[in-house]
Amino acid sequence: MTDDQLLRYSRHILLDEMGIEGQERVLAAHALIIGVGGLGSPAALYLAGAGVGHITLVDDDVVDLTNLQRQIAHTTARVGRPKVESAAAALAALNPQVRVTGLQARVDAATLDGLVQKATVVLDCSDNYATRHAINAACVRQAKPLVAGAVLRFDGQLTVLDPRDAQSPCYACIFAPDADFEEARCATMGVFAPLVGVVGALQAAEALKLLAGIGQSLAGRLWMLDGRSMRWNCIRVQRSPGCTVCAPR
Repeated sequence: MTDDQLLRYSRHILLDEMGIEGQERVLAAHALIIGVGGLGSPAALYLAGAGVGHITLVDDDVVDLTNLQRQIAHTTARVGRPKVESAAAALAALNPQVRVTGLQARVDAATLDGLVQKATVVLDCSDNYATRHAINAACVRQAKPLVAGAVLRFDGQLTVLDPRDAQSPCYACIFAPDADFEEARCATMGVFAPLVGVVGALQAAEALKLLAGIGQSLAGRLWMLDGRSMRWNCIRVQRSPGCTVCAPR
C-alpha cells in the first residue's frame, strides 16, 4: 500500500476490525453494481471512497431531470448522458485510484453470468422484479454474495444472499419467481429521496463487510424500513428446500 493510500484510507485502517489487511482486501476486490439510480448512486460513491479496486457499473438508462431528486451520483449538467458514464465521472472525481468500468446495457442471463463470475461481490440496485431474479440466479450459479436493496415510496428493504453459506436463502426463497406480481415503479408511485440514500449506503456497508471479512452479514435476515416512522423490522428468512433456483438437484 502506498503512502497516499495509507493516508486516504487511514480512518478505515484505524478500525481494529479492518486494519491494513482488511483494507488491502478491499483494494483487491471487484464490485459489480447493477443499477446506477437511487440505490446505486450512494452505494457506488461509498465503495469508491472506501477504495474498492474495481467497480463495474451496469445500467441501460440515461440521466433524466426527474432522477436528480434522489440519484446523487448525477448532476444537472449531465442530464441526457448515460447513467454509467455520469456515475463513472462522479467516482473518478472522488477517487481516481479506483478502476471503473461502465456497461450501458439491460442485462440478460448470459451477460450476467460473465459479469458475476468476475466480481467479488454483487449489489442489486435494480428497480424491477425480473432483473432481481435474474441477478439472483446468476449469483447462485457463480456462488457469489449478493447484497440486495429495494425502495418504493416510504418503504425500504435490505438483505444479503450468500450462496457460499449453506444456510443462506437466495432471493427466490423469499420472493417466488413465479409470483403474480404487479410491478410498481417510482415514476408512478413516487419515492422518498433520503430513503434510497439510507438503503444504498447500507448496501455499501454490507458489501464492504463481506469484502474485508469483518462482522456478521445480513444473510438470513430481511430488514424492512418504514420511512414514515423510521422503524426497522427484521425477520428471519430461511433457505427453501424446494427452491427452484438454489436447492440441490
